[in-house]
Amino acid sequence: MTDTDGAPPARDQSPPHLPDQAAVARLRLVVARLYRQMAQASGEARDLTMAQLSALARTEEYGPLRMGELAAHERVAVPSLTRTARPLAAAGLIRKEPDPSDGRSMLVEITPEGRELLGRIRRERSELLARRMSRLTDAQSQALLAALPVLELLLTEPEQP
Repeated sequence: MTDTDGAPPARDQSPPHLPDQAAVARLRLVVARLYRQMAQASGEARDLTMAQLSALARTEEYGPLRMGELAAHERVAVPSLTRTARPLAAAGLIRKEPDPSDGRSMLVEITPEGRELLGRIRRERSELLARRMSRLTDAQSQALLAALPVLELLLTEPEQP
C-alpha cells in the first residue's frame, strides 16, 4: 500500500534523530555506575547528599551569592535549597552573612573547610578515574577523550523558545 502521492510507507515511524534505546540505556547505566563508584571512592562525600555536594560546588563557583541566586543555579525552589544548605552550614562548609547591600538578605559563601573538602573529593574521584583510564589501550584512551566534547554537550540544556 502507498500514500496518495505514490511513495512507499515509512518503515520506521520514529524520527531519524532519536538514538537507539538500547544504546541510551547502556550509556545511562555506565554513567550512573561510574558516578556511584566515584562517590564511593570519596569516603567523606558519603555524609553529603548529591544535592548538598552540588550546592557546595556551586557556592564555590559563584559565591558569595544570595540563596535565591544559588537556588536558581541549582534549579530548585528557595525553600528546598534552604533545607539542603542547613546541614552544610551546620558542618561549617558554608557560611551565611548579611548582604552588605541589603540587610534583609543573606549571602552564602564556601568556607575554607568546605573548599578543602571539595578539593579532597575531587582528587579522590580523579584518582579513581585515572586508575581506570590507565587500564585502557592508547586507542581506547583517545576514543574516550575524543568523546568528551560530545558528552559535555549533553550537560547543556536547549534554549527555551
